[in-house]
Amino acid sequence: MPLVAHNDLPTFLRLRERGQEVLTVEQARQQDIRELHIGLLNMMPDAALTATEQQFIGLVGSCRKTVQFYVYPFSIPELNRGVRAKEHIDRYYLEFATLAERGLDALIITGANVANPSLDQEAFWDPLIEVARWAEDNVASILCSCLATHALVKHNYGIERQPLPRKQWGVYGHTVNRPEHPLMRGISRHFDAPHSRYNAVTRSQLEQAGVTVLVESEEAGVHLAVSSDQIRTIYFQGHPEYDASSLLKEYKREVFRFLDGELKSAPPYPEHYFSDQAIEIADDFIGRSEKAISDGVGVPEFPEKDLETHVENTWGDTGKAIVGNWLGLVGQLANPDRKLQFTRGINIDDPLQLNSSGLG
Repeated sequence: MPLVAHNDLPTFLRLRERGQEVLTVEQARQQDIRELHIGLLNMMPDAALTATEQQFIGLVGSCRKTVQFYVYPFSIPELNRGVRAKEHIDRYYLEFATLAERGLDALIITGANVANPSLDQEAFWDPLIEVARWAEDNVASILCSCLATHALVKHNYGIERQPLPRKQWGVYGHTVNRPEHPLMRGISRHFDAPHSRYNAVTRSQLEQAGVTVLVESEEAGVHLAVSSDQIRTIYFQGHPEYDASSLLKEYKREVFRFLDGELKSAPPYPEHYFSDQAIEIADDFIGRSEKAISDGVGVPEFPEKDLETHVENTWGDTGKAIVGNWLGLVGQLANPDRKLQFTRGINIDDPLQLNSSGLG
């Protein structure tokens, strides 16, 4: 608390309308409160670009520390973008070179869609690794989500993710393995978290590389792990940022892939997510849609609003608490005098002094 709207990114307005405290730069300057400056490398495809942006910025803004949070989204030019997404990025996002010059306290890296058998064959690989290498020396901590976790453990440790026999998606029960870790302060020993992926890195792979697994699920595997120094890199294989309807929107996309003939059979439901009533609604829609296609008429409207009333966010508070703990650690490690040039006009020449002495 609170977020600072440093430009006219529509996400800031939407979050304010949802009740989050979002200050203008002028309002922020009237408060004598510590600042933290967070970069958000958003690599998500066009359909999820702004939703992911809002989820992560909202997650940062939900932190209860007495800090002003400046979040700066940026992306990678090599990613294939449509016209609208490119216009959004060109208008509201910053350039990585600008952020690297002016400095950040922490970095969040989202997932991305892939099209090649190996991550290092993707167009985003080289620019992503360039950002990661810069961040290793210039920010207090990096938080990775899903695909970003797979990419950075490959880069850092040579770990190759393993393809799963089927898509792992749904909401799963998890257990905290290391409750004494500062990221786990105030966290229930057992909690839910969503996953959505076709590949996995395993506990044994991570532990052989010296990575500490903090949270895992019997069904879904590792959810949260940290680098051996316990703070420099945070690896989420799940999705603490997801809204209640995120998996529903993914399911909707999969259903229309089936109806368009891309999939041979209707997609499975996200596990432990749909209620019995939601399953009835989804089954009815697919049945009516298949009949409409057979009859040569238009497919009915997807019952998204009806389904939304039958799904529940059982993981959001825990996700906020873990990210809040992470930001608290970032605040201990980051330079307390950092002011970005475009918000306060102050040049910072001293590098961050990174160590784990503030983790106690």
